[in-house]
Amino acid sequence: MSRILLARLGAAALLLTGCWIAFTQTQAPPAKLTLHKVKDDLYMIEGDGGNVAVYVTSEGVILVDDKFDQDHDGIVAHVKSITNLPVKYVLSTHYHADHSGGNAKFLSTAEIISTANARTNIVNHVQSNAPPGVAPARVTFTEETAVFLGGKEVRARYFGRGHTNGDAIVYFPALRTIHTGDMMAGTTPLIDYTGGGSVVEWTKTLDAAMKLDFDTVIPGHGAVTNKAGLLAYRNNIEKLRDRATGLIRQGKSQEDVGKVMAAEFGWAPNSMQAQWSLPGIMTELK
Repeated sequence: MSRILLARLGAAALLLTGCWIAFTQTQAPPAKLTLHKVKDDLYMIEGDGGNVAVYVTSEGVILVDDKFDQDHDGIVAHVKSITNLPVKYVLSTHYHADHSGGNAKFLSTAEIISTANARTNIVNHVQSNAPPGVAPARVTFTEETAVFLGGKEVRARYFGRGHTNGDAIVYFPALRTIHTGDMMAGTTPLIDYTGGGSVVEWTKTLDAAMKLDFDTVIPGHGAVTNKAGLLAYRNNIEKLRDRATGLIRQGKSQEDVGKVMAAEFGWAPNSMQAQWSLPGIMTELK
């Protein structure tokens, strides 16, 4: 082999090594995930994507949601910190990637369950900013389903449209606790009209869910709260809807309505609410 060829191969190897070092050094570190005990054998993993509920039974673990794909290892590590048993089921609250993005990695070892509409939205790639590879559930339901594991029951109910057209409320009857997904998230609603959401139906859906017997609420994002907290969130949506309806019927422009939403409800100009929700409410509430 000639010296010139050896020199070129050596230079190429150095270049590849340098590129690999640069690549690995510029990768974002894993997101910090925090485990909180909610009550008894129910926990919540917070951080990066939506809140994940972890229900430990004598036969395995039931999760509610699984965040993004990159959070899989962190979620599993937190589960292993409280039990040696595997995750058997993942109940998905809706199709968005910050709640269902980990499906692909869990499907080899656990059963994923969602509403039929949530599955359809993943299959049809409805979320425009979703990363590639979000996997749909293999098992779906239209109104209600239940999982029984280790003598414990978890129910999932579809009460109607709101954040999307396929939001499941997950109910832990023995613990009088619900996981709302993004039917309650943060301080103000995100209405995903492309995904079938509705600000008009949202309060009706929450009214139906409020009939469940519960006192503790795990929201899609944010701190664990209670039934009064969920009611306050529901009432704020009603207030927002009525305010927007009045402005739209006065003939105000989308820009004008957006300014009021920003000033009174925290819809920042470049927020997802401004991008996804504002155009939709202009049509739905006219």
